[in-house]
Amino acid sequence: MTIPRTGARAEPGSFRDPANRVFHLGDDVLRGLDERAAREWRALTATDFFPPLLAAGKVCATEPVDPAPATVGARWAAVLRHERIPFVSHPYEWSFAMLRDAALLHLEILRAALPAAFTLKDGSAYNVQWRGAEPVFIDVGSFTPARDGEPWAGYRQYCQTLLYPLLLGAHLGLDFRPWLRAQVDGIEPDQMRRLFGGARRLLPGVLTHVHLHGAMQRRNARASTADVRSQLRAAGYSRELALATVRGIEKLVRRLEHQPAASHWVDYQRTCAYTADDRAAKERFVAGALADGPRPRLVLDLGANDGRYARLAARHADYVVAVEQDPAVVDGLYRALRAEGQRRILPLVMDLADPSPGGGWRGVERASFADRARADAVLALAVVHHLAIGRNVPLPEVLDWLVGLTAPGARIVVEFVHPEDPMARRLLANKPEGLFPDYRRAEFERLLGARCGITRRLDLPSGTRTLYAAVAGG
Repeated sequence: MTIPRTGARAEPGSFRDPANRVFHLGDDVLRGLDERAAREWRALTATDFFPPLLAAGKVCATEPVDPAPATVGARWAAVLRHERIPFVSHPYEWSFAMLRDAALLHLEILRAALPAAFTLKDGSAYNVQWRGAEPVFIDVGSFTPARDGEPWAGYRQYCQTLLYPLLLGAHLGLDFRPWLRAQVDGIEPDQMRRLFGGARRLLPGVLTHVHLHGAMQRRNARASTADVRSQLRAAGYSRELALATVRGIEKLVRRLEHQPAASHWVDYQRTCAYTADDRAAKERFVAGALADGPRPRLVLDLGANDGRYARLAARHADYVVAVEQDPAVVDGLYRALRAEGQRRILPLVMDLADPSPGGGWRGVERASFADRARADAVLALAVVHHLAIGRNVPLPEVLDWLVGLTAPGARIVVEFVHPEDPMARRLLANKPEGLFPDYRRAEFERLLGARCGITRRLDLPSGTRTLYAAVAGG
């Protein structure tokens, strides 16, 4: 592959480890390594454990670039090229089962590395991404030689961004997503300690990883890292003990389970108002709109529910991101996709009226949903009325948002639910009369046509819903 010579852009979320930095250059994802990191990379590739992880897809595909392109800067001793993840997501957009699988992948990799005298510098949930329903570890720069007497440096990160959120869900039934969205470094032990007092201290994993962990942090608050390592070596802490600790955490994580409360949306395809004729016509329309033009690289299915149309879209596109607000629905969809070995549909939990903002350092360390979503096609099926009526978002702003999620010339497939539709009437019944005078088909069509070129329209047989296919900016 030829590397472009201009336009390298540093990844905003990769600045925390000065030994290596990730860059984007055209469609390539590159990682610059300093002298020490380059030596460790060469040692890593010579181990018996790392090549099998690459071959199994558990670690993102990585290869050296020689010669290194000057566009990433002269300071790097070596440059690697990684596979490009089709869509970068954040842990606060994952379901419980997704977070648990990400946590288990971390431990599996660490368990393989320790006997070969390697460890992971980090334990962050952000070091995992997804190929559809398959987790993949992306932070190759996190591998480093292990030394006897040194604890896993990533343990605190692992607890705060993976284990603690899982404990919240499994033991207390709490939604971990707001916690992770609010704090890029995850949940602090002191925050957890306040939630797990009294008899809750005895719940699996809590005493060791919340209370004892927090006590150790407080006791060593003024000690240097070197002092702590010296104390551990003197106490006989070894790589074998570290490996036993990892196995214990893995056993705990596998036992953690959370069943989200049932909701109306879990069985929506059976209970919704669509007739069989409506559903068949809708599927034909969506398939035709996606097949009309170049094959989309990325499709967003907004309000995806159980993934019916995401699966349809996957027949016509390289990759589909299925966004749904209900965690129980997304968890069920993820488990089904994982069982199928599906690698082209990524399910995410997100409130479309409150999509993920930018976060972390300067608000760009973790990119917002809008900044990540430059889709070639967007499906907005049975979602506009929920935003416009249910959440009081003006129709012009709904359409501006949809267009803003697309790449130039992208296709938009959108469904307008008429005011007389049973679902629209149900939503309107909870609102003051006359609050939405502009919520009419003619006005929606006018607004859509002002922003896009409408290429198709179809009234569903029931007569209260209309589908539109449009080209953004047309």
